[in-house]
Amino acid sequence: MESDATLAGSQDESRTEELVAEMERLGAKVREARASVGEVIFGQLEVVDESLVTLLAGGHALLVGVPGLAKTRLVETLGHVLGLSERRVQFTPDLMPADIIGS
Repeated sequence: MESDATLAGSQDESRTEELVAEMERLGAKVREARASVGEVIFGQLEVVDESLVTLLAGGHALLVGVPGLAKTRLVETLGHVLGLSERRVQFTPDLMPADIIGS
């Protein structure tokens, strides 16, 4: 029985090491993406970080701000860096559901 416990412990350690290695690779990819976006978007590190977290968590984001803050450029850059497609919806008083989902 002791050998079974030793084998199980060894497998757990191996799996833990694999997970740690995978997390380190993911961290490197996120840092690389952050740096790539940072080459285009200047001075908005917090917005870039929050956008990356939102995407990694599988969420959606609503970017709100005055004109000229590079919201559209951020989305375009994130899409390019991460190999994603981006869609922009211009919110106006007459916005209709078909404007978002198509007709």
